[in-house]
Amino acid sequence: MTQTKVDIAQKFSRFSEPWQPKIVGEVNGMHVKLARLQGEFVWHSHAEEDEMFFVVEGVLVMTFRDRTERIEAGQFIIVPAGVEHLPSSEGGECKVMLFEPNTTVNTGDLDANERTVAAPEHL
Repeated sequence: MTQTKVDIAQKFSRFSEPWQPKIVGEVNGMHVKLARLQGEFVWHSHAEEDEMFFVVEGVLVMTFRDRTERIEAGQFIIVPAGVEHLPSSEGGECKVMLFEPNTTVNTGDLDANERTVAAPEHL
């Protein structure tokens, strides 16, 4: 990746589809991704990978089997490897920045389905 600054708003302006993460950087084998979330995703987990969701705009609701967390703009949550979770947006669209290993598939340990993005696009 380059040594130039990244304008997050400009990167978000380049795509509109929800649940389709885009790679905007890489740090020590970790992808920095942007994603638009709309509605509910799918229950899933990642056996080997932690995920960090940083809310840029909107509200992320992260549901776990034992509780629900509401994450607002300027806040983040880390989902540890192996923890089943269900991300969703509250009140419309939510824009998030994800930090996760470059091997992470968005639907985790589930079989590939219509929401799976195995090779995210670089912006």
